[in-house]
Amino acid sequence: MKILVTGGAGFIGSHYVRTLLDGGYAGWEDARVTVLDKLTYAGNRANLPAAHPRMEFVHGDVCDLGLLLGLLPGHDAVLHFAAESHVDRSLQSAAAFMRTNVGGTQNLLEAALRSGVERVVHVSTDEVYGSIDEGSWTEHSPLLPNSPYAASKAGSDLVARSYWSTHGLDLSITRCSNNYGPYQHPEKLIPHFVTNLMEGRPVPLYGDGANVREWLHVDDHCRALQLVLTRGRAGETYNVAGGTSLNNRQITERLLRLCGADPGMVRLVADRKGHDRRYCVDDTKIREELGYAPRTDFETGLADTAAWYRDNPGWWKPVKEENR
Repeated sequence: MKILVTGGAGFIGSHYVRTLLDGGYAGWEDARVTVLDKLTYAGNRANLPAAHPRMEFVHGDVCDLGLLLGLLPGHDAVLHFAAESHVDRSLQSAAAFMRTNVGGTQNLLEAALRSGVERVVHVSTDEVYGSIDEGSWTEHSPLLPNSPYAASKAGSDLVARSYWSTHGLDLSITRCSNNYGPYQHPEKLIPHFVTNLMEGRPVPLYGDGANVREWLHVDDHCRALQLVLTRGRAGETYNVAGGTSLNNRQITERLLRLCGADPGMVRLVADRKGHDRRYCVDDTKIREELGYAPRTDFETGLADTAAWYRDNPGWWKPVKEENR
């Protein structure tokens, strides 16, 4: 078995690759993996082994069709993580999100089709559904994105579905809730707040802090992706949730305690444009069809994540310096 992982030097993709290489997915202990990553600011070669007999690293862009057509032959499956993913950046420069998330996905699927790849999983987000005041989105809920990032991911989902519907590509889509865990870029809420507090810097809390997100540990997410890759049905979408819904103020309070920081370190800042109030997905489908269930207790996972950043300043300090 040989799999191409796009965006495999990013937060979630690299976790999947490391777990695969460590034999963490039953039946895939001998699988070979090709990692394709553009190494933008969010991709970090240090997230992956420097060398491994079952891994090949390719520095490249999913928008490069020629590269993909030369690379994909011989691969049995593709796990597509590569994306621009930070909402705040999409408010300032939407074009890069449309290019990579929509155009890059179309390029990848075209190359997979031409190369005879047998299986594709397209990794998306719950943000494509927009905001929901109460209840949960199912896979049949309409796509109502409210940010350029979410719109670009919704567009990529539709492109992916079209390659299944039109060309019969064996493809499934996943939509996950907010991920957290080690190796996450410090622009995202949890690592941003943890690393700021460790540096004695204040943390910026948007608006009134009442925006609600559902939290999913990256390891649980990657296990769900492996289930979809190996057992998911073609043409289907699977929501993936962590089961813990908290607002941003509650997350901030937990991080203050874990870091031993004073509440006075919180700075309320103007709310983000188009800031979705609440996300919540119903993941009954993946639980009943594929036997998925999250394993990581949120309080334990959050504490372990904060501890990882405390113990690995050599990883995150250079990343923050590059983006200041």
